[in-house]
Amino acid sequence: MTKQIGILLYPDFQLLDAAGVTAAFEIAGGFGGAPYEMTPLSHHGGLVRSSSGMTIETVPLAAARSFDTLIVVGGEGHRQAMSCPELLDFIRHQARTARRICSVCTGAFLLAEAGMLDGRRVTTHWQQASAMAAQFPKIRVSADAIHIHDGPVWTSAGISAGIDMALALITEDLGADIARHTAQQMVVFYHRPGGQSQFSALLEMTSPQERFADLLGWIRSNLIQRLTVDVLASQVGMSSRNFSRSFRVAVGMSPAKAVERLRLEAAREQVENSTLPIEVVAVMTGFHDPERMRRAFLREFHQPPQAIRRNAAAEAA
Repeated sequence: MTKQIGILLYPDFQLLDAAGVTAAFEIAGGFGGAPYEMTPLSHHGGLVRSSSGMTIETVPLAAARSFDTLIVVGGEGHRQAMSCPELLDFIRHQARTARRICSVCTGAFLLAEAGMLDGRRVTTHWQQASAMAAQFPKIRVSADAIHIHDGPVWTSAGISAGIDMALALITEDLGADIARHTAQQMVVFYHRPGGQSQFSALLEMTSPQERFADLLGWIRSNLIQRLTVDVLASQVGMSSRNFSRSFRVAVGMSPAKAVERLRLEAAREQVENSTLPIEVVAVMTGFHDPERMRRAFLREFHQPPQAIRRNAAAEAA
């Protein structure tokens, strides 16, 4: 049976928010033998201009059918869209009839304004998370999750995270094999856990001048080694004292802290995505002692590795 997917647009929406999820459902339908039918929607119908200037032909809300899934996209125009009573009423109506209500990026603000997110745990683009939490105090906003599933409501972080959410929805509908084939066809990761951080430690630490970019990449590839200041300074041909001072200025943290951040990122990825024993993860990421890794997890993530693994397994189930 064909599943009907409504994609709600408004002026100055983000094009990739709509295009990414549309492509995922299109490809999955081809693999699955139970295709999806996507319907772009807007208040008045007709051509709707994205923030890039490209337009999409849409169906007016008054002519919209019932949908299995409604997806509200984000974009620069989300603030103005929040003040449109017809859009909000349409979301509320679909929430009563659709199986799932979803948002990409700042589309979550429209769901919040429509009252769909009260009491729920949600996410949005990290730059807008604090604003959402302040504007909607009844919502539990997770600032760094890729996507979150809370009952019939799915929310995802900025732009490309909509593809991650779509793959999770496809997994729910058609199974992991088809979702995996879809990801391969799109040349994206099949499973980036919903609770995984939106941020990359390596990208955060690379300075605008990229003076130590190669070194940071080398560290990430050699985490199992003993990475002292002397070892790192030798790697870039500097004295230890000059290296420590220059690194802190360029990267914004000490070499030891940077090494720990990269180890934590690698360890969390293994904890969430593998079944390797915690002791093995500690060794392969350079912590060596699982208790040392546990303390680092508590400082950074406020949870021990075992709890993070349980949460990731529950999200994937």
